[in-house]
Amino acid sequence: MKIKTLCCTIGPVFLLGAAISNAAWQVWTVQETVHVLRDTPPDKAKDVALVGARNEWVSFQILTRSDAAVKGINVEPGDLKGPRGAVIRAAAAVLYRQHQLELTLPSCRNDNFKPGWYPDALIPFRHPLTKQPLGEARFKAVPFDLPADETHGFWVDILVPADAKPGKYRGAYRVTADGRDASKIAVEMTVWDFELPRVSTLQTALGTPADRLHSYYAKRAKAGKEPEPKDWDAVEAQVADELSRHRINATPPSALLTPQKEADGSYRFTAGQADALRKFVDTYHVNALQTPHPRSVVKDPDTERDRLHAWLKSFDRLAADLNRPFVTFFTYLKDEPNTEEEYRYVQKWGPAVRAAKSVVKVMVVEQTKTQDPKWGDLNGAVDIWCPLFPLHDEETAAQRRALGETIWTYTALCQRAPTPWWQIDFPLLNYRVPSWIAWRYHMCGLLYWGGMSYWSGVDDLWTDPKTLDRRKNGKGSLYQGEGTLVYPGRAAGYDGIAPSLRLKALRDGIQDYEYLAILERAGLGDEARKVVLPLAGSWFNWEKDPAAYDKARATLAAMIVKAKKK
Repeated sequence: MKIKTLCCTIGPVFLLGAAISNAAWQVWTVQETVHVLRDTPPDKAKDVALVGARNEWVSFQILTRSDAAVKGINVEPGDLKGPRGAVIRAAAAVLYRQHQLELTLPSCRNDNFKPGWYPDALIPFRHPLTKQPLGEARFKAVPFDLPADETHGFWVDILVPADAKPGKYRGAYRVTADGRDASKIAVEMTVWDFELPRVSTLQTALGTPADRLHSYYAKRAKAGKEPEPKDWDAVEAQVADELSRHRINATPPSALLTPQKEADGSYRFTAGQADALRKFVDTYHVNALQTPHPRSVVKDPDTERDRLHAWLKSFDRLAADLNRPFVTFFTYLKDEPNTEEEYRYVQKWGPAVRAAKSVVKVMVVEQTKTQDPKWGDLNGAVDIWCPLFPLHDEETAAQRRALGETIWTYTALCQRAPTPWWQIDFPLLNYRVPSWIAWRYHMCGLLYWGGMSYWSGVDDLWTDPKTLDRRKNGKGSLYQGEGTLVYPGRAAGYDGIAPSLRLKALRDGIQDYEYLAILERAGLGDEARKVVLPLAGSWFNWEKDPAAYDKARATLAAMIVKAKKK
């Protein structure tokens, strides 16, 4: 997260930017939620001023450019020293180099497209989970050789410690290079006197890259391109940890959510399954769990009602054993029912599952307003509605919420109306603002397709951004980066996933949502809405200036601090 100023990235921060000129070599900083392309000229000299709550990620970008090639660039973080001897150690920083992709064509409906080299994938300085140095790889973070007349950047993440003392912290980062004097960046961080909860309020269901990795490497191994990882447990642990650090729900192994059938026709989870699931939920701060589809046990919910209810009761017992009331269990009943037959399916299965009065909620990826009155509606068949950004209907959604149902939302491809589409060439703010709009509409969850890792559309995601290309015979559209928020980590020197700038912006929005949720729990929801509405008016109308969200976030933080003192 961040606050406003000249530039900012995605973390709870407020920046100015530090530019140091050493002959023809320039270093500057940016904090706003923006791409800095390869042809971007240097900015003015500014120092970094970050702002964040405890247990919040704050971030900024360091950019470099030179008239002549510069070899061996590195970034050295420094300790940030605060009040009464408090220190935020340099080791708390996670550093990356930004990897650029050349985009020559616009994605669908991008009327403001600018061709160029866009930063997206992030190459870590060290292994994301073990923190050990990385070995040889196709792409290495540092030392980095900067070509002449090109802008390249680094990303800095800092997690504000949960026990950090409130107040100002100061220190410096150094950018070094062979044969150059080091460029010093003064860094100031203000820690607000409140803490973000470890378990996010906004629920997420973005799928699991771990499953995608299995199929991805199996396919590549079969084609003789590269072998599968040797240690899948380590890969899955890295994936879960990466998602958790971005406040996105990790998906537990499927075996932990598969009950055992007993001889008497009942179903149960073993104590070992419950213990392992509890450990997973606690380790990765999970707030929602997708259960298997009920079709995995019954073919007809009416004729096999007893079996269906017995199966659902096993999840009730599991939830009781888990003893984590903040966790929502849900089944993804139907994706985008767009025909009468699909509506009939939901109308049959949804009430059958709900009749069991189980902890397992019925999610249907559909808006609350029926598509075609001739099909009837889905009222009574759905617990969690999940409309596309532009298909949300405020009036009918309010009616469903009044009955205790909940509303999530999601994006997919580019819809007919202008909404915050999720492709690489759209502004990074498009990944941050949906959380603001979601809170404005009382939405409590965010879904995305592809497991964040839809990699099958291209052979090498690190060089080809055209993940979904539907252009055939002059028809169809191009969606660059669609279905992906992470990259295969092997190109960066490890097995697992590497994050993207877009994932960082999404995390920023989830942290923004937390500020709003804190205020709502404190009875200040109406006051918070006065701050939000000018920025996040609707899915079709939102403020395009990233700095405005940082300024609003500072206002929200001041409200939280004031309420805490009462």
